[in-house]
Amino acid sequence: MDLLDFEQAELYFDEPLALDVANLLAAAADKYGSEEAESLLLRASLLAPQHLTVLVALYRYYFYQHRFEDALLVGESTLAVVGRRLDFPETWMYLNEANLGEGVMRSMGLVRFYLMVLKATGYINLRLGYFDIGQAMLKKLVELDSHDRMGGKALLDVLYQSMNTDEMLQRRT
Repeated sequence: MDLLDFEQAELYFDEPLALDVANLLAAAADKYGSEEAESLLLRASLLAPQHLTVLVALYRYYFYQHRFEDALLVGESTLAVVGRRLDFPETWMYLNEANLGEGVMRSMGLVRFYLMVLKATGYINLRLGYFDIGQAMLKKLVELDSHDRMGGKALLDVLYQSMNTDEMLQRRT
């Protein structure tokens, strides 16, 4: 499926955000890097736990703080939220092209976002050393993104190159 073959698509950040939640996100941005920023983001998350803008803000905070375990939890939660909106299978493992096609009929933007989150979550799994699950997520992304618009193939190539390098080093010792 060519994920760039669309005209106008609803983007994940187009949904309205309550003023109090928007204010919390703005305050968190002003306090970035402090414990107060995390507290503000968590308060926003309590008020709007399934709002994609809130989930993205929380994910980015954890990712850029190199708190990958926390970022992974947010990524997994985001996959579940978006998957439900698109009526995808409960787990990404069972996602197929037919599901994507049905999802595109609902929102091309959300389908692309789901696949970006799948890529990000796969990458974080790799960073944390969960190679089997990270590789499986990226393989699923490449399987579904036939034109590699999301760039999952490059991450898999780096993984495979690293695995081959490790094997070669082990053979020398």
